[in-house]
Amino acid sequence: IVIGADTVVVLENKIINKPKDLKHAEKILERLSGKKHIVFTGINVINTLNGKELFAYEKTGVQFRKLESEEISYYIKKHRPLDKAGAYGIQDDFGCLFIKKIEGDYYNIVGLPLVKLYESIKKII
Repeated sequence: IVIGADTVVVLENKIINKPKDLKHAEKILERLSGKKHIVFTGINVINTLNGKELFAYEKTGVQFRKLESEEISYYIKKHRPLDKAGAYGIQDDFGCLFIKKIEGDYYNIVGLPLVKLYESIKKII
């Protein structure tokens, strides 16, 4: 089984990818502050033994609380979130405090919706 997945954040109908640098990460978190955004993860699974392939995706709504500039600076310095769509990790010890509400799959926000992955693998075996 081959698994590929990637995650993007969408705010106000615009895709927010991984930040280019720490300053860009700061700008992203400032934009997300106090707003709702959507996290999408696309998954592609391939069974190399039988040739079956399946694409699926998961969608999760995330409401940020209003962030203070000191919180954003602290988070960026401590976690350097350059590898994360939306410049935050919900699984981080401080990033989790940014979240006011989740609508959907927590693991999708982490970056791999496990139930969707499991269901997809079952369909191609």
